[in-house]
Amino acid sequence: MSEKNGKLNELAATAICGNDITSSCLYVSALAIAYAGKWAWVSLLMVSLVLFMYRKIYAEVVGALPLNGGAYNALLNTTSKFIASLAACFTLLSYMATAVISANEAMHYLHTLWVDLPVVLATIALLALFMALTIIGIGESAKVATGIFLLHLTTLGMLIVTGFWIFLQKGTAILMANYALPIEGSIGMALFFGFSAAMLGISGFESSANFVEEQERGVFPKTLRNMWLAVTVINPSIAFLALALLPMGEILGNKEALLSYLGGMAGGPWLTVMVAVDAALVLSGAVLTSYVGVTGLVHRMVLDRCLPQYLLKKNRYGTQHRIVIAFFVLCVSVLLVTAGELPALAGVYSLSFLAVMALFGIGNLLLKIRRGGLNRPVQAAWPVALLAIGAVLAALTGTVIMNPKYVQIFLQYFLPTVIIVFTMLNRIALLEACLFLIRAINTRISGWTSQMTEMIETKVEQINSQQVVFFTRGADPANLNLALQYVRNNEHTNRIKIVTIVRDGAEVPPRLYEDVEFFDRVYPEIDIEVVVIEGKFSPELVQELSQSWGIPMNFMFMGSPGAGIPYNLAELGGVRLII
Repeated sequence: MSEKNGKLNELAATAICGNDITSSCLYVSALAIAYAGKWAWVSLLMVSLVLFMYRKIYAEVVGALPLNGGAYNALLNTTSKFIASLAACFTLLSYMATAVISANEAMHYLHTLWVDLPVVLATIALLALFMALTIIGIGESAKVATGIFLLHLTTLGMLIVTGFWIFLQKGTAILMANYALPIEGSIGMALFFGFSAAMLGISGFESSANFVEEQERGVFPKTLRNMWLAVTVINPSIAFLALALLPMGEILGNKEALLSYLGGMAGGPWLTVMVAVDAALVLSGAVLTSYVGVTGLVHRMVLDRCLPQYLLKKNRYGTQHRIVIAFFVLCVSVLLVTAGELPALAGVYSLSFLAVMALFGIGNLLLKIRRGGLNRPVQAAWPVALLAIGAVLAALTGTVIMNPKYVQIFLQYFLPTVIIVFTMLNRIALLEACLFLIRAINTRISGWTSQMTEMIETKVEQINSQQVVFFTRGADPANLNLALQYVRNNEHTNRIKIVTIVRDGAEVPPRLYEDVEFFDRVYPEIDIEVVVIEGKFSPELVQELSQSWGIPMNFMFMGSPGAGIPYNLAELGGVRLII
């Protein structure tokens, strides 16, 4: 694998996320033309401008919080766990739609070579194949991803160069004929709806933030730049070539495999075959990325107790097959509900992806407001961040207006996911409500309810037994109060260690014990323990305390570090900021 010291270099990291974002050109040009007509290439350039603004938004958030998880991680460290979980639900649906639309489009491109191929059944077979490969432990390979990425760029380069050469030979007759066609409504409406549809062409831009910890230092912003350059050059060029070489009727009649058809017109059968094979490979790579990405995200959510622990079970290959199988079943159900129609799949995809982009931008704003003390190499200006978020919300609105019926399909999957997460996050209250009802019944019917009562009490005690740690210098009682409020409102626990670390010979903050005694009376439901440790706050000390006390590092909290702490959150192993 193209790595150095176990970390991905620029080419390997760009390839992994680049396969995702550049695969969108295989279907987004047709979608943009369907809504914007002759102005599709302008809509795609507008999307490139929005992506340019989002480069700094992603760079600032990930620079300040260099941990995997994307929007979920950004919101988890700036707001409540429930809000972060909403972002995770949108991300899960985005992964689901990515897998379905990529597998379906891969089979449509193969269908141009084998006309008897049953597209829907072949799509299910491809999803099942990658389910099996993921279960037996075959995940992302940087070498394979790099090879597919370079082949994809080569194929697209040949298609664009050949297309422009043919355009110069044939002249502008077809282009002028397409531009002579009327558009529905005004140019502004065409650009707006074309822009909304074309935003699908940057799906995958968020994927680099999901594996930032595996990248070499300084590589992440380069992946953002490289993806932006690829989208800016490839997508508008292909849309323009389609309008220059194909009559509008042929474009819309071949939208499921437009690039193969365009390759045949530009270079002949050999280019049709090359584009179809390349499309099948790069879209299959996007399917694998979805399986790997959703497994990692669900695993993180289960560890944070946002989803049932049932999903953590591993098989003899060491993989979490229950997550993979559930994802496959959901993907097949989406495929069957939408009947494999590209606009329907794209509608569900766009809604989930655009929601993730908007939430990431909101996470950037919250980072500026609540975590201003965090060091960050890049800062997105307030006007840029607000304009970028506004553009994404406008595209989301346009998608809903264009495809109102697809909102229902989206909600069929989003709402059950949110209900599950909401139940997990509020299961203490729900269990206690059950306990109240059972005790009320027990006043009249004793005996058979006693066993159930004991079981629920045991479950509540088991959940609350998870101890958490808050690192503090102990000088500010207001910070202690905020920390206790956060733990009470967001974590299922009644035990917290207040840990202060002093250097050799240093005095313990004089009011620490008095403040803790006071808060012990204010929060009688929380067992507060004070621990004073002589030493220096460091990643090694955090890891040693985690192992010694049996407390995972993602249940260790601290306030926003000042300039005196030279470590970032990645080095601290996932210690969370709550103040």
